[in-house]
Amino acid sequence: MSGTPVSAIRNLGPAFETACTDAGIPDAETLRALGAHEAYRKLLEAGQRPHFIGYYVLHMALQGRPWNDCKGEEKDALRAQFDALKADTKATPQSAMDKILNEIGVIAKPGPR
Repeated sequence: MSGTPVSAIRNLGPAFETACTDAGIPDAETLRALGAHEAYRKLLEAGQRPHFIGYYVLHMALQGRPWNDCKGEEKDALRAQFDALKADTKATPQSAMDKILNEIGVIAKPGPR
């Protein structure tokens, strides 16, 4: 028996639901139990590209707030948490092809150019 779809949560659509499924988060109940920070960690580990707006939208969604309700000091604090999470999380390649390209050095590593 499956739980409530992730996309049933306000501001989280079908694409985010697919990303959650790919990261091992099958339903809204699991997402809520993990909380926004740990759920986002799982998304990054599954190969999702980090994006601050997605991070704070997830926080707002799980609080039942509009996505653009995050402002000021709250947004600054979430930015610090996001940056720390991003620095602390090692993503896995999104596909076997990405893994091969990464191993042979075709995928550019992030950093100064």
